[in-house]
Amino acid sequence: MKLTFWGAARQVTGSMYLLELEDGFKILIDCGTDLDQQKMEREKTLGHYSLFPFEPSEINLVLLTHAHIDHSGNLPNLVKDGYEGQILCTTATMPLAELLLRDSAMLNAKRAKELENAPSTKGKKNRNNKNKKKPFRFNPQELYLEAQVVETADRFVTVGFNQKFKVSKNVNVTFIPTGHLLGAANIVLEINENGAKKTIGFSGDIGRKNYPLLLDPQRMPPVDYLLCESTYGSRRHTNKEAPVEALEKVIRQTCVDQPGRLIIPAFSVGRTQALLFVLNKLYTTEGFPPIKVFSDSPLALQSTKVYEKNVHLLNDEAKDFYAKNEELFDFENLTYVQDMKQSKAIANYADPCIIISSSGMISGGRVEHHVMTNLANSLATILLVGFAAEGTLGYKLLHGMKSLSITKEKEIPVLASIQSIDVFSGHGDLDDLTEFVEYQSPETLKKVFLVHGEYASMQSFQQHLNQRGYANVEIPQWGEEFEL
Repeated sequence: MKLTFWGAARQVTGSMYLLELEDGFKILIDCGTDLDQQKMEREKTLGHYSLFPFEPSEINLVLLTHAHIDHSGNLPNLVKDGYEGQILCTTATMPLAELLLRDSAMLNAKRAKELENAPSTKGKKNRNNKNKKKPFRFNPQELYLEAQVVETADRFVTVGFNQKFKVSKNVNVTFIPTGHLLGAANIVLEINENGAKKTIGFSGDIGRKNYPLLLDPQRMPPVDYLLCESTYGSRRHTNKEAPVEALEKVIRQTCVDQPGRLIIPAFSVGRTQALLFVLNKLYTTEGFPPIKVFSDSPLALQSTKVYEKNVHLLNDEAKDFYAKNEELFDFENLTYVQDMKQSKAIANYADPCIIISSSGMISGGRVEHHVMTNLANSLATILLVGFAAEGTLGYKLLHGMKSLSITKEKEIPVLASIQSIDVFSGHGDLDDLTEFVEYQSPETLKKVFLVHGEYASMQSFQQHLNQRGYANVEIPQWGEEFEL
């Protein structure tokens, strides 16, 4: 059989791996949006733009590790381009993926309208012409809409955790809990070829232990080949406090010791639910002062409802809390913001408050308005609770940006306190990733492939594993194929 790496190769996003069996059966594991730079490499390699470097109609099956867009975001394009098979995932991944894909389709509709209304420069030689067409950071071929999401949702077939599922005469698949996000899984494929059995383990995104709401990552059984994500392949989490303690400290400094406001940029699916649960614990069981909380993200509200319907998939702490209090994410001083008018009105709220809004990196979304409104407020704190990619406003603030230019005439000074904690990061760190690999014996594991990480991080993790006796550790390039 042959394994080809068509995404998340020497970069973090765009997870997509193609497994081709000797009998012609083709399995695609994940089909994520590429948010990095591999599109340019793809064009150089193929000589033209192509979203998929294979024929979608020839794929027999898609396996989805979890709902995040960098793993699921190109599924509608796959269907649009001819894929007719099933998409296997867990019961909680299906509704979360549909929510995220619908949200992407809505953004695509805005982009399509922007593209349609862009003035043409055909026949105009003046480079300084005010009507000059602006360059777009996307290709029109990628803009799937609501209709494609509906068609894609019809392809989902759900499989329970730890249940071996036969997908063909020679292939069985098992989804194993990995934390990170509700419904997220690592995947084990058992394949019989020419009278011999081969097993391949695909990590999605590996979670961490004792994370709010979620089960700890479960051990993967012995496999012959292992794909391991390496987002934190060279880093360890720095905050050793429990999430309740870390968040309480920042709230007390910002909203209790002074009449300030706390702005928390947070991804709508996963991170926001963890924050709301911890806040609920603080107010309900820890006797913390009832400070007003605004959850400002329609997508967060919808995904929170999915969490509420899947309490049975959460960890024991969450299930016990739910049994005693009947609510995980709703408490007296919480307001779910419904529309933009309500969102902008928060600026007029005079008392101390907490605002949770997306996106987590401050790269679009309603949180940009809250950040810009409070940057010059010396009583405000902007708390980053996750990774912020280079180039985003979150990254710039964490690295000491002194002012923010809105127009050439006006700059906003950064007088707010900029802080970060990593207790809410959903990714396992170097120690967690090492433990994940070390479940496998270096004597029997034939090869480890490192994916879903920055290249420098992968190289560091490769050396780390080599020192622990894992000699065959590969860092595949985009488009590189391996015979297994």
